[in-house]
Amino acid sequence: MSVATSPSPATPSVAPAATPEVRRVLSRPRFSLLVFAGVYPLVTALLYVIAPLTAGWALWQQTLVLVPIIVATMVWGLIPFLYRRFSGFLHPVRDGAGR
Repeated sequence: MSVATSPSPATPSVAPAATPEVRRVLSRPRFSLLVFAGVYPLVTALLYVIAPLTAGWALWQQTLVLVPIIVATMVWGLIPFLYRRFSGFLHPVRDGAGR
């Protein structure tokens, strides 16, 4: 024999309280600062390495060697590292009003 149970009047159902909307948005100024801090030493070090090897070359030829190395390092190394290591700094919490 099964007995149907109904909600007890002692435990009224309560709607969940409204919570303010919280968003995590990428801070472009912070991201720019971190990218600058990573790219500057990368470019400087590569210039020291490549300059003696490309002595006598035109500037456009030197940069043609330098830029692909920098871009590859940024795309597969620097930027993923920044997102993993500084995620909290790059994505500050903002409320629904955009503050």
